[in-house]
Amino acid sequence: MALTPDDVVTKQFQHVRFKDGFDPDEVDDFLDEIVIEWRKALEENAELKAKLAAYESGAAPEAAEPVAAAPAAPVVAEAPAAPVAETPAEPAPSGSATATAGIIELAQRLHDEHVAEGEAKRNQLIADAENEVNRIRSEAEAKQREEAARLERERNTLEARITELRNFERDYRSQLRGYIEGQLRDLDEKSASTDSTPVSAIGL
Repeated sequence: MALTPDDVVTKQFQHVRFKDGFDPDEVDDFLDEIVIEWRKALEENAELKAKLAAYESGAAPEAAEPVAAAPAAPVVAEAPAAPVAETPAEPAPSGSATATAGIIELAQRLHDEHVAEGEAKRNQLIADAENEVNRIRSEAEAKQREEAARLERERNTLEARITELRNFERDYRSQLRGYIEGQLRDLDEKSASTDSTPVSAIGL
């Protein structure tokens, strides 16, 4: 089905949220200009086709009769009649069709550029999101390793402190036992010495 100016006017595009793109108002204004020029080209094309049809039906030779009746140059009046009518009639529709095709190509190119830019933006957003996820994951893993290392250092420090306290307790108990045992020996020795002393020596 051929594309018409009304198709361009009534065409509805889906709005894309949270993505950059062309300004919809500018696109609409530009498409309006394309539609105006397109309609002018179609009207000129229709007019030229009507003139060509009129010429082919015999209207053009009748219009050329007053010129042929002039006594000054009867041969010259008949000779240019055909080329003058044929020259604008033959290439004109081709030029109008070319202009119409150019407008359609321009609109299609604008649409393709808009779609390509949207896809490029989408791919860029996806790439940025993936990079952000990788960055956050790397930072989390680094923090996890750092926290694990810190806890390991604290565990080693606590274990070393516990070992130190246990050694201190063992040494303290050993020293306390030795001191008590020494005191008991001293008491035993003093008690034995007192029992072996004569009564006269005490002064009784």
